[in-house]
Amino acid sequence: MTLLAGRQAVEAALVAHEDQVDWDAEIVLAGTEIAEDRPEEWKLEAWLPREPSAQDRAAVLGLFGNDNPELTIEPLEDEDWVAVSQADLEPIHAGRFVVRTPEHPTQEVPGTVEFVIPASQAFGTGHHETTAGCLAMLDAMKQRGVVVRNHLDVGTGTGLLAFAAMALWPRASATASDIDAVCADVVDENAAANAIPLGAKPGELVMTIAEGLDHPLIAARGPYDLVMANILAGPLVELAPGFGAALVPGGHLLLAGLLTTQEDAVRAACRRAGLRLAARIVSGDWSILWLRRRSRA
Repeated sequence: MTLLAGRQAVEAALVAHEDQVDWDAEIVLAGTEIAEDRPEEWKLEAWLPREPSAQDRAAVLGLFGNDNPELTIEPLEDEDWVAVSQADLEPIHAGRFVVRTPEHPTQEVPGTVEFVIPASQAFGTGHHETTAGCLAMLDAMKQRGVVVRNHLDVGTGTGLLAFAAMALWPRASATASDIDAVCADVVDENAAANAIPLGAKPGELVMTIAEGLDHPLIAARGPYDLVMANILAGPLVELAPGFGAALVPGGHLLLAGLLTTQEDAVRAACRRAGLRLAARIVSGDWSILWLRRRSRA
C-alpha cells in the first residue's frame, strides 16, 4: 500500500504508528521522499504478506488522523525486498569505519576498519542515518578516551554495532541481542564473513534472542561499561530504567532510532534513570545520543 502526503504528515503518521502498542507486526512501514528535488513530497509505504483487508487499509489510513491521503495497492513478486532494495547501496564511511555490501570491492582506505554486511532481513547495514551515526559516535567515544571492558548491543540486527565496538575495544567482553529470532543466523553469518570470533571469552561475541533486557544471559554478563540500542523511541523510553541499572557507575549509553521530535521524551526518561547527556549527533531527521550514568547514586 502506498499513500502520498506531505513530509510532516508522513512523519506524524510514523510517530503515531510507534505509539500504537497493538499494531499488526506483519504490516511494515517506511516513509521516504518521492524525489531528491521534491523534499516536501513524501510517501508512506506499507508492506504486507497478504492482500490488504479493509481493516488493514483502515489501520494505515488511521495514522493520518483527519487527513485522507490517496491510497494505492500493488501486488509484489515474492522476493526478499530488503535485500533487493539494499543490494546496490554504495559503501558508507562513518568515523574510522567503512561498511560495504559484498557487491562492492574492498575500499582499502588506510586507517579504517572495514565491514562487509550483506543486505538481509535484519536491520543495520550501516546505510541508515541512525546506524551510520552510531558508528561515528562510537569512534568519537574512542577518540575521547572512553575505556570499555564489557559492552552490550540491544536490538543488534546484523550485529554491526557490536562488531564496531569489538574493533575499538578488542579485549572487551561483547554481548548482542535482538527480539527477532532471524537475527541469530544473520549475526552468525556476518561474524564469519568479518572474522568476528564467537564465544563467551573477552574478545568474543555472545549472541542471544531476547526482548529488551529481559534475559538471564544479559543479566549474568552485566553490568556493562557500554550499552548500545538503535531501536525505536517508544522502546527506548520504556527501557531507560533498565539501561541505567545495566550500566556500571559512569558507564556509557548510546541510543539511536529516535526522530529529533522524539528526543525530548527519550532524554527525559533517561534523566529519570540517572543518565545525563554527554554528546549528540543529528543526522537528517534522526538524533544519536551518547549518555552517561552518574558516577554516584
